[in-house]
Amino acid sequence: MTTETREVSHDTPALPNGSGAAAILSAGIGSFALAILAIAADKSAAIKSMLVFYKPTGPLSGETTGAILIWIVTWVVLDLLWSKKAIALTRTNRIAFVLMILSFLLTFPPIADLF
Repeated sequence: MTTETREVSHDTPALPNGSGAAAILSAGIGSFALAILAIAADKSAAIKSMLVFYKPTGPLSGETTGAILIWIVTWVVLDLLWSKKAIALTRTNRIAFVLMILSFLLTFPPIADLF
């Protein structure tokens, strides 16, 4: 009977987790895209009129639709690239968390009005 010891790093797991990492990072990117689109529509009349997909809601319809499309496309692309890989989640989680915090701050009116 042989025993095999496998050294596993705490940062990179042995099993593929790329699909989960893709979902986490794409959520951060999608939320950041929403903040950027909201600021752009607020500051530019041309972008604001371009983002009106449904007149009763105004540019909000285009902002949210655009952010959702960016989120889904990013998720699909990252999943295709990472699905068979073991990704270090620490870095991915930090990046996603920073993007989500920036998104929150950029949609906060006193900060958004600085642009």
